[in-house]
Amino acid sequence: MLYKDIRDYQILFLSLFLILGILTRDWTLHPEFIGVAIASCIITQIIFSLITKSQDNFPVINIRSPLITSLGLSLLLRVDHWPTMALAGFAAIASKFLFQFGEKHFFNPANFGIITVLTLTNDAWVSPGQWGEEWWYALLFLGTGGMILKRVGRWDTTAAFLGAYSLLAAIRNMWLGWTWDVYFHHLMSGSLLLFSLFMVTDPRSIPNANISRIIWAVSIALLTFILRNLFFLPTAVFWALFTLAPLTIILDQFWITPRFSWWNKTELSAENHQLTIIN
Repeated sequence: MLYKDIRDYQILFLSLFLILGILTRDWTLHPEFIGVAIASCIITQIIFSLITKSQDNFPVINIRSPLITSLGLSLLLRVDHWPTMALAGFAAIASKFLFQFGEKHFFNPANFGIITVLTLTNDAWVSPGQWGEEWWYALLFLGTGGMILKRVGRWDTTAAFLGAYSLLAAIRNMWLGWTWDVYFHHLMSGSLLLFSLFMVTDPRSIPNANISRIIWAVSIALLTFILRNLFFLPTAVFWALFTLAPLTIILDQFWITPRFSWWNKTELSAENHQLTIIN
């Protein structure tokens, strides 16, 4: 097995997406902003880890999580000035430590950082259509995202979100009498697939139980549909995820299931790999 920690695959794929977007989509993304996002996320992670742990229990700081968050910010967020990107990185990582229930954070870090700068500044924006609707982007995202979701066991969340949103979009398409090419072009949006596979499925912040995740994902799809088509909000998916994030707390109280752990998943994957080799 190339990587023992599943997050290493996320880092690899998100980095490739970032390079691909810069080379093929002509993004106006300055390299220094990527550096600021990475630095602000990692530094914030280190500071809060040191603050929240006693001197007798010195924390083992894993930079994988802040690196994944910083790559997500670089992929989705556009800013005019580097302090705005630094604020997004700080807010994203700080949210993991400040907004917890039962030692579990319930806001998606990258999404929290995006919403923070969209709300507090006037030089930040998100372009949901930046990936276009090319079919090969969709295949790339589905293939790489599927590999990660299979390992962490969160296919149900993506399926529930995309299934509910696709159904609502189909009903609207038929109601308006539009041709089906409009419908498929909308669902082939690279940004929508990127959100569905890599953001709404964050195993550390979404509900623990299978039924809870399905209810949660369908709720986000419904709110996204309403915000996009009734209030014409282009960043509807991000606002829907942010608004319904606290619902995780309620659902986890109704259906009690052990909390996800990267460590356990990593160890399980390693053990399965060893058994395959032995057999």
